[in-house]
Amino acid sequence: MAEIRLPEQNTVLLTGRLTRDAELKYTAAGTAICRFSLAVNRRYKDPKSGEWKDDASYVDVSVWREAAERCGKVLKKGSPVHVEGRLRSYQVEDKDAGAKRTKLEVEARRVQVLEKSASSGTPGAAEPEAAPGPDIEEVPF
Repeated sequence: MAEIRLPEQNTVLLTGRLTRDAELKYTAAGTAICRFSLAVNRRYKDPKSGEWKDDASYVDVSVWREAAERCGKVLKKGSPVHVEGRLRSYQVEDKDAGAKRTKLEVEARRVQVLEKSASSGTPGAAEPEAAPGPDIEEVPF
């Protein structure tokens, strides 16, 4: 059988609202990590009833380093955001049963806040990072 070459592509684009306040923590090495859950809605027409219905998916997102610190400061429950990143899986041990489980999350490279900042009163981009990596910015509306 001929060898099949598959492209290495792992890109995720999501737009939704936070289901809870963003949680900022630091690793033992002092690296910032911010985690939050995103509700992504889909509206569709039910073929049987003809009514419009809503379906929600909940996606865990992690952001690292300087962008994590900025996310931890500005993202609150209900904040609308656009996330660009990649899927990442890892194993965790169930505290009760001790069984290993695989967890899937989006590791964000970019987070855009889709509303004006309450503190600044004016829309604009967040301060750029010194090094390449994840960033967060506000989109003016």
